[in-house]
Amino acid sequence: MKALVYHEYGSPDVLQLRDVEMPVPRSNELRIRMRAASLNPADLYLMRGSPYMLRFKIGLKRPKNNGVGLDFAGVVDAVGDGVTSLRVGDEVFGQISDFSTGRTRALAEYLCVGAALAVKKPQGIGFAEIASIPLAGSTALFAVRDYGQVTSGQHVLINGAGGGVGVHAVQLAKHFGATVTAVCSEAKRSLMQEIGADHVIDYRKQDFTAGSTRYDTIIDTVSSQSLRRCRQVLVPQGRFVWVGGTGKTHWFGPLRLALNVLAMPLFDRRHRWILASKAPTAEDLATLAGLLEQGAFRPVIDRRYPLADAADAIRHLEKGHACGKIVVEI
Repeated sequence: MKALVYHEYGSPDVLQLRDVEMPVPRSNELRIRMRAASLNPADLYLMRGSPYMLRFKIGLKRPKNNGVGLDFAGVVDAVGDGVTSLRVGDEVFGQISDFSTGRTRALAEYLCVGAALAVKKPQGIGFAEIASIPLAGSTALFAVRDYGQVTSGQHVLINGAGGGVGVHAVQLAKHFGATVTAVCSEAKRSLMQEIGADHVIDYRKQDFTAGSTRYDTIIDTVSSQSLRRCRQVLVPQGRFVWVGGTGKTHWFGPLRLALNVLAMPLFDRRHRWILASKAPTAEDLATLAGLLEQGAFRPVIDRRYPLADAADAIRHLEKGHACGKIVVEI
């Protein structure tokens, strides 16, 4: 079968589409005939082996797992012993949860995963659309519902609203009844309005931390402002939910930013500082599928690529300007 692989850490130039051995499902595993996969910043960290601290888990000198891609959607092709929840022919989607192990990843013609990681695809939703949901959608769900505890009448700001997590977070916050302010580039304004944002701030022209509006919850996906400035626009007992950001050091990368958030309660007890770090379960993915069917949100796909051009899809992801999700169709 064809699969996108890499055998050394580096830029997208290390990626190669190669013929590899067809995986055989083990006990409690499924083999999925892949139809679509979506990309996430985690794919870049794994490909580059950066921050370097990550290599203690994924391989010090070279990657333990040579595959690429964590979000998947496809059709069950074979089942291993002990699998009773799904059968051959079922259309499924999900997310690979262990970054370091496994024999293949999602950018391949076939994928073997534990049956517990796959959920039946909703009828009427395309493979590309459902593949865009797992990691970004579940992260947004946790940030809005669980960590942000967003309820009707609150005012929520989403910094980095045009990215993969952000487009889901805007829609979910509106679903839970909040007034939503989206921070993104001007080019994404019309999309933000289409998916429900009440206010849109162009980060190039306006600093949201310098405004007069106070927010019940800030969901930060890019870490473009300091925590000190963000707390100035939180209401008392307001919540700051950190989802991600680009770190400036090769050793620690975004881990340093995460540690800053964890340390904030030592200096500021007037607000809640929360690190969004939960891993999705099959139940969480089923919840997202249900919300999708209800029309609570819709997938937002920036670009679609064939598997043969998957390395170019990674290059586009690395530029950091995608509006929504990047999907590879297989």
